[in-house]
Amino acid sequence: MASEKVPGLSWTEAAERRRRDGANVLPRQPAVPLWRRVTGQLRDPLILVLLVAAVLTVATGDWADMVVILLVIVVNTSVGVGQEIRADRAIAALSELAAPAARVIRDGSQAQIPAADVVVGDLLVLAEGDIVPADARVVEAAALLVDESALTGESVPVDKGQEETVSSGTVVVRGRGRAEVTAVGTASATGRIAALMVKTAGLTPLQRRLVGVGRMLAGVAVLLCAIVLALGLVRGQPVELMVVTAISLVVAAVPESLPAVVTLSLAMGARRMAARHALVRKLPAVETLGSVTVLATDKTGTLTEGRMVARRIWTPSGEAEITGSGYGPEGEIIHTSLDGASFTDLLEAAALCNDARLSPPRDNGGEWTALGDPTEAALLAAAAKLGIAGSEVRQRFPRIAEHPFDSDRKRMTTVHRLPDGRVRVICKGAPEALLHSPILTDDPALLARAAVQAEQLARNGYRVLAVARRDLPDMPEIVEENGLTLLGLIAILDPPRPAAAATVAACRQAGIRTVLITGDHPGTARAIATDLGIIGPDDPIADCRTPEPPDPDKVSVYARATPEQKLDIIQSMRDRGDVLAMTGDGVNDGPALRRADIGVAMGERGTEVARQAADLVLADDDLDTVVAAVEEGRRVYTNIRRFLVYALSGGAAEIAVMLLGPFAGLALPLLPAQILWINLLTHGLPGVALGGEPAVKGSMSRPPRPPAESILGAGLWQRVLRIAVVLTAVTLGVAIWAHQTGRPWQSMAFFALGATQLGVAIGSRARPGSLSNPLLLLAVAGALLLQLAGLYFPPLRNLLNTAPLPLGDLLIVSALSVLGYAAVRLDRILHPSHRPNTRGTRDQLTAKAATNSPRNQRPSHRDLP
Repeated sequence: MASEKVPGLSWTEAAERRRRDGANVLPRQPAVPLWRRVTGQLRDPLILVLLVAAVLTVATGDWADMVVILLVIVVNTSVGVGQEIRADRAIAALSELAAPAARVIRDGSQAQIPAADVVVGDLLVLAEGDIVPADARVVEAAALLVDESALTGESVPVDKGQEETVSSGTVVVRGRGRAEVTAVGTASATGRIAALMVKTAGLTPLQRRLVGVGRMLAGVAVLLCAIVLALGLVRGQPVELMVVTAISLVVAAVPESLPAVVTLSLAMGARRMAARHALVRKLPAVETLGSVTVLATDKTGTLTEGRMVARRIWTPSGEAEITGSGYGPEGEIIHTSLDGASFTDLLEAAALCNDARLSPPRDNGGEWTALGDPTEAALLAAAAKLGIAGSEVRQRFPRIAEHPFDSDRKRMTTVHRLPDGRVRVICKGAPEALLHSPILTDDPALLARAAVQAEQLARNGYRVLAVARRDLPDMPEIVEENGLTLLGLIAILDPPRPAAAATVAACRQAGIRTVLITGDHPGTARAIATDLGIIGPDDPIADCRTPEPPDPDKVSVYARATPEQKLDIIQSMRDRGDVLAMTGDGVNDGPALRRADIGVAMGERGTEVARQAADLVLADDDLDTVVAAVEEGRRVYTNIRRFLVYALSGGAAEIAVMLLGPFAGLALPLLPAQILWINLLTHGLPGVALGGEPAVKGSMSRPPRPPAESILGAGLWQRVLRIAVVLTAVTLGVAIWAHQTGRPWQSMAFFALGATQLGVAIGSRARPGSLSNPLLLLAVAGALLLQLAGLYFPPLRNLLNTAPLPLGDLLIVSALSVLGYAAVRLDRILHPSHRPNTRGTRDQLTAKAATNSPRNQRPSHRDLP
């Protein structure tokens, strides 16, 4: 026996090796201390802008504004840190990949120990359902079949014989065996892949854009405020007053509520996604999804269900299609044959020559589960759809002998006792191992026809099994695999998830290119990608095992990719300027998830490595949530741009009023305290509330914005200037009229500028006239009341140096402030922000080919107009 050559270790020797090599665990990221989480939030470029604004308010002696800015910093930091902690706790609750225990031979006896205590040289005892705890060399095997999909991406389990290797994290789905451990922890295959997951911290697309905006605003604001300072000094204004005024304008020009707007928008997006079972580990990940231009995805367990299902049947007398999903009996067999008995014979034989077991749901709404080879479980499920219960036929035709499957013969044979005393020999296996003489005695023309059919099914991505049988009068002394009659072929595949096609279609509608990167066979990858509409039937795919490098402009499917190659593919896309999201669930996907701009991992079926590498975890494995996350990201980005229009137009108007007022005879249109008060009211709650605006209708029918585009691009800064012109005109017009008629012109200008900006806030709503985002309506109403308090509440009036306005003057200014609302609405009509799809002809052709694919011509509830 091979196991006698490897007797296992003694407890003493095992303890010594554990001290030498360490525990059999992957290195976990150490718990991030609270102070480091806080400092990480404070390093955000937006917070740095706020800290500068706080310093400027201290310089002006505006303690109230400083308190508000510091409050924004505290809230922003608290929300960000809280989200990280909640997400990390949720991820920890999903961490169930590692085998909790392992069976080994110690001192000649079998013992069960924690998987962390397995050491090099241990003799593992493996059986069905076991998770292999470490890399090992098989020394004894009996029909040992291992599911390696989490490690390699291959959806079909692999037969393992003596001297072959099994890797940590893989699952034994059939048979039994013993294996000598060769590597543990970081030295194992899983550990080596985990070592690839090194990602330097970088700015998100939003942060990069805001850094550019911050630099631009700082330069322009300092320059213009310096001009205001110079003009005031030339006109003889006191130096101290003009210095304070200039600093106040700088503070006004900085949208200090922007971090709060961003944080609120991201937090709301994260909360909405959590309600849909999507766990956001880092708040910026929400917005990053909205900037995605390429969605790269694994196949097994991500686009597909991760379990085998029989879909096609071929017999010499006809063909049939099998509906339904999973391992349950729901579904039917739709056939074109007049001889339905041929399908019954085929599936009954497949259920008998079978070692798998199916278990019904434990509760209502649950799913059927399988123990054993997923391929054999798919055969049992197909038989159940025809009314053939595997347990019943096994009782009626008990097994009395067998030849287990092995990789050399590529087939399995069982012998069963018939009720009349005869015996039945059933053989199933690869078509190339069965479809020839002397195994089969059928007509050569029939065998040739079956071989052609099997090849065609294989090209379409199916795994094909041939089934044959022979009845004998008595049990032979030696069961020979010959003289059989072909019953037919069964085509099995790992089917696409129900939501996968709709997800791909929705991404295509949104201008996002979907790319499939898998370790699976090219034929299987092509079949799935064509069926889901990722490529057309004639589009090229890349086989990563060939030396010829693929053209990323023409290829959207990469097959047989190793974890290292996945990294190279993703990096090449990022180097081309794409913002890339990567979805996956396996150990082999971990490095790619870490390298992508945003990694999306499956929570239920996903491995621990994938979950820890991802920025977003789908707790219920619903791929459709990715589309919802993209929409949330676009909502965040749109609301940030909405706030920038509002805040920058107001800040620009304040500077313009201060610049142009002196030329109209207004020596100092606004005092520093008045500027800061307006800034506090308009950029405070109303500005933050704009971050809660709902998504714009049709946002998912537009392409993503070019990654290199400024956040003020696509006509935004022109809109800021156009609205600022209206605000400036209203304010100066009111001030000049009041000055010439002997009214309190400075107080009227103060109220006009603040009220008109609040009109812009109301006009900036995504859905005007509705009750969506009531917080904005309340915030504007509150700010307007405080603006009035600045005119009529004596303590505030003394602080701001204002005078109360007569009712008639107040009504006139209030009426004119409506022009702020009208300016925004009219500007949207005259200058709509809809963008043409500029992704290029490559994506258009790919989308057109996918849409026209015959396999994609089916209705979907997610298809967009």
